[in-house]
Amino acid sequence: MVNEVKLNNFSIGNDKLVIMAGPCVIEDDENVVFKTAEELKIITTKLDLPFIFKASYDKANRTSISSYRGVGIEKGLKILEKIKNEFEIPIVTDIHDASEAEAAAQVADVIQIPAFLCRQTDLLVAAAKTGKIINIKKGQFLAPNQIGNSANKVKQSGNNKILITERGVTFGYGNLVTDLRSIPIIHDLGYPVIMDATHSVQLPGGAGTSTAGERKYASILAKGAVAAGCDGVFFEVHPDPDNAPCDGPNMIALKNAYEMFSVLNEIYNVVN
Repeated sequence: MVNEVKLNNFSIGNDKLVIMAGPCVIEDDENVVFKTAEELKIITTKLDLPFIFKASYDKANRTSISSYRGVGIEKGLKILEKIKNEFEIPIVTDIHDASEAEAAAQVADVIQIPAFLCRQTDLLVAAAKTGKIINIKKGQFLAPNQIGNSANKVKQSGNNKILITERGVTFGYGNLVTDLRSIPIIHDLGYPVIMDATHSVQLPGGAGTSTAGERKYASILAKGAVAAGCDGVFFEVHPDPDNAPCDGPNMIALKNAYEMFSVLNEIYNVVN
């Protein structure tokens, strides 16, 4: 039995496909994040899909020390709060240190734990204690049944509002593979599953000093995951992915979002 997680006027793990989407990071030109949020709200409203807007104020896990990280927590949370209020949409953002949890919880409806940090006990406990929904990204180094240990750290800290995100597993050097068996396995642990279709097509460190990616496969993985029973899909979306400062090679173009979400919704309705 999967534990439904309620957010505003919808439930995750219920009868509708949830979309988590937005740019990888809040850029210096904040018009990018506002334009993306506005258009994604229009698209998901037309399709009657529950929507959670995603953007990071800081990307601490970068390949190179010179890689773009974002606008920082103080400015970033102010921007996310403005987007939340202006477009009336819930927010998901990631934290990288336990000290960030309380500040992020003032704005975010969902606090996300990055994949590489999914076993960090202090981070999970601090996030849990905010009382917010916690979205744990399954580490690239974990089998799906092992993410239950991370979820238990949140649950045993008094918070059972838990989502698990699949985002691929390390395969050899500089590649990831996605095993869709992970969706029913994680469901058997009792948690709703989100499929991160864009990070799953990353080629970690594939460009030498940055991560490469194969965005052309993101829609294929997303469709397969929805057919396999996932409860939501996570996409990083950008108006101009080829010129994005972070994760451009695996982000999908904003202009393609409507068609992609529409097809996924059709698959979801057939499967369910």
